[in-house]
Amino acid sequence: MSGVAHDAKPSTERTLFGHPIGLANLFGVELWERFSFYGMLTILGYYLYYSVTEGGLAMDKATATGIVGAYGGLVYLSTVLGGWIADRVLGMERTVLYGGVVVMAGHIALALIPGLAGVAVGLVAIALGSGALKANASSLLGTLYNKDDARADGGFTLFYLGINTGAFAGPLITGVLQSNVGFHWGFGAAAVGMALGLTQYVMFRRNLGTHGREVPNPLPRTAAPKAVAALAGVIVLVAAAWATKLLTLASLPNVTTGVIVVASIAYFAVMLTSPKVDALERTRVRAFIPLFIANAVFWSLFQQMFTVLAVYSDERIDWDVFGWTAPSNWIGSMEPVWIIALSPLFAILWTRLGNRAPSTPRKFALGVVGMGAAFLLFTIFSGSHGKSVPILFVFVVLGGFAISELLLSPIGLAVTTKLAPNAFRAQMMALYFFSVGIGTSMSGVLSKFYHPSNELAYFGITGVVAIVVGVIVWLLAPFVSRQMEGVH
Repeated sequence: MSGVAHDAKPSTERTLFGHPIGLANLFGVELWERFSFYGMLTILGYYLYYSVTEGGLAMDKATATGIVGAYGGLVYLSTVLGGWIADRVLGMERTVLYGGVVVMAGHIALALIPGLAGVAVGLVAIALGSGALKANASSLLGTLYNKDDARADGGFTLFYLGINTGAFAGPLITGVLQSNVGFHWGFGAAAVGMALGLTQYVMFRRNLGTHGREVPNPLPRTAAPKAVAALAGVIVLVAAAWATKLLTLASLPNVTTGVIVVASIAYFAVMLTSPKVDALERTRVRAFIPLFIANAVFWSLFQQMFTVLAVYSDERIDWDVFGWTAPSNWIGSMEPVWIIALSPLFAILWTRLGNRAPSTPRKFALGVVGMGAAFLLFTIFSGSHGKSVPILFVFVVLGGFAISELLLSPIGLAVTTKLAPNAFRAQMMALYFFSVGIGTSMSGVLSKFYHPSNELAYFGITGVVAIVVGVIVWLLAPFVSRQMEGVH
């Protein structure tokens, strides 16, 4: 995107609660996309490892949770394709729209196609569609603010409220449907949610004005055959790895983590050496590296909500609510309750503090430390057995998850748009999601080490490691801030 297109703001800008009017549309489409995504994800693991008589596929539990983590990692890996398409072919605004259509198709496949065939087709489609939508919706929001606009952190925090409203509602509905009428009805509800999001987005596209319509780095017609050949090569490579057993369901989380790590290194190298990136932009990209690592550590714990903590919820939490047993997947809705309650407070806090707020590296450090501390709290009940962990205790711990997330995740989205080189704006957001992808796939890798009998060691070690990483980032914060060159 050209600097003129990004920085020039009309003096009579339409606003909503002090923010650009386009925020409302992006808030809505992300709300429904996350409704469908988390509604599906919170029952996916159970679908894979529950017995056939319970409506599941009777897969090994460790393999099932590993697949869930790897799938989440692949969603974020696919953001690079979505970012590339936006930067070079369609522009961000149209990529968001088409990505949503593909997501909806994936949920329909999960709902209608039985067995592993439906899982394969559905998850591939949702991963590709979510990759296109996620990176570009966040990047598109970033274009509504100048780099020095103090409203940006508050705007992204409100955007995050939309994400978590969807994340709260999705598991509630899919969990009840799965428990009462079956898994495929839950997957169908996710498809309906995405359809509602697409309808709202199309109806109010005009609120975005011309933002995200241009293609910042158009792909020359002569380069198109090379791009198609590269995509075909990737497909052939994956097929060959599967056919020769180099890639299996059991090894999927490890392979996914390794691929995203290699891809991240390659992407940093491309940005740091590209002639389209000037010296100031290159310094900002370097400042992003420690934030990238901290983000990956944070999400390797947080995303265990859908791997380790999904099993924990099913086997260790007492879900009795006034004589009624709530669905185990409702653990996915508890943390968003805190986010919904706290997001407006954080948005007001960051907006009022403006440039007096803690620096971005300091916010990241506090988020990682808080996440590690929350994990340590699970050791309190490590000596108990069966479904004996009080739901109220877990709800309080997940409040720690939420505070940590608000210190780090919406701030990470905002700073990524500010540090992004102009020629790599959408792809820089894809790189941010690579760090989330590494953490998400690591949640699948780590899940293989969890067992109710070793909870003290498992939660204790992972919690302490996160705290140590957070302290290191805190100590490095002044240096990282200097490298950010004018970005708060």
